[in-house]
Amino acid sequence: MKVIAAYLLAVLGGNTSPSAEDLKKILGSVGADADEDRIELLLSQVKGKDITELIASGREKLASVPAGGGAVAVAAPAGGAGAAPAAAVESKKEEKVEDKEESDDDMGFGLFD
Repeated sequence: MKVIAAYLLAVLGGNTSPSAEDLKKILGSVGADADEDRIELLLSQVKGKDITELIASGREKLASVPAGGGAVAVAAPAGGAGAAPAAAVESKKEEKVEDKEESDDDMGFGLFD
């Protein structure tokens, strides 16, 4: 990722075709190690391609990747509106628990100790 970031920074800076030396210079300026194999691999894969087209094709590929993460399936109760008050009670309980966790003051640690 750092090699890709260096490449994008070079392009953003106006260099439409950055060389390996350009990428090494960018990586060196932030103290990151320049892996020559990865730099050469990236440069061989993007040679002669427009960066905006590469980003657009990458977005299309990422659009098909599911990114649900923590979705929870909830079944509708038979009673209809009976679930709304129960959900409100549960959220109030959660709020009370969060308030207790936040009220631990500084736990013996000061901001500037």
